[in-house]
Amino acid sequence: MTRVAVCQTEPVLLDLAANVRHTTETVRGCVARGADVIVLPELATSGYLFDGADEVRSMALPLTHSVFDGWRAALGEGDAVLVAGFPEAGASGKVYNSAVVLDRAGIRAVYRKTHLWHREKRFFTPGDHPPPVVETVHGRIGVLVCYDLEFPEMPRSLALAGADLIAAPTNWSRAEIRSGTEPPQVLVARAAARANHVFLAACDRRGTERAQPFTGGSIIIDPDGWPLATPAADHIAIADLPLPAARDRALSPVNHVFTDRRPHLYALNTPS
Repeated sequence: MTRVAVCQTEPVLLDLAANVRHTTETVRGCVARGADVIVLPELATSGYLFDGADEVRSMALPLTHSVFDGWRAALGEGDAVLVAGFPEAGASGKVYNSAVVLDRAGIRAVYRKTHLWHREKRFFTPGDHPPPVVETVHGRIGVLVCYDLEFPEMPRSLALAGADLIAAPTNWSRAEIRSGTEPPQVLVARAAARANHVFLAACDRRGTERAQPFTGGSIIIDPDGWPLATPAADHIAIADLPLPAARDRALSPVNHVFTDRRPHLYALNTPS
């Protein structure tokens, strides 16, 4: 079993030191509780609602920044893996909404968010590489960020690449929740897990930032789309997952998630 911990933190806008301190303590605490895979929210080191490009640039981190060494140290000497969102300082002044996959050996992969939401388009450059699937001792971990989940091609591409678990740092702005229903973003995440027969760990944030409340919808989902865990009073959701079980994608004696596909009939028509 692989113990997955989703940590629904409350980043402090534009306070790198506070966010690094809190996330590092959170990672260390999860490792002490036996976590093998730890997921932090989107832009966990910076907060989300930037008011201008200068604010974004002031929080953008190169991959050589000490925060990554601190997180790596917090993982200890075991095999724990961290997936965490941060604003990445790229070349030529570009800034990306990125997620890092990190273990004790260092940075295993960096994914730059492909689909930017609303105000993000003012400040961030979209990524132009496919999302990674990282082979770990626990299983194969794919990475998406927030709005990427709204595009079915994204989780499907990770599943086809062999992902057992999709880790998705998010910042889900609070939407209307009608009586007796879940937030729409959670429904999308559950559908992605079911449609692709993968485990999915979505790590949202909590709190309010510049008058914008966040959903706090963190969830760990099984390959049938059922919720396994949501945050407890300490804002952490933990579940023990048999990750390799996701590789059996047979749905019945005669149905299979992938071999039932008929992609030659899936014409992708672009709106004019």
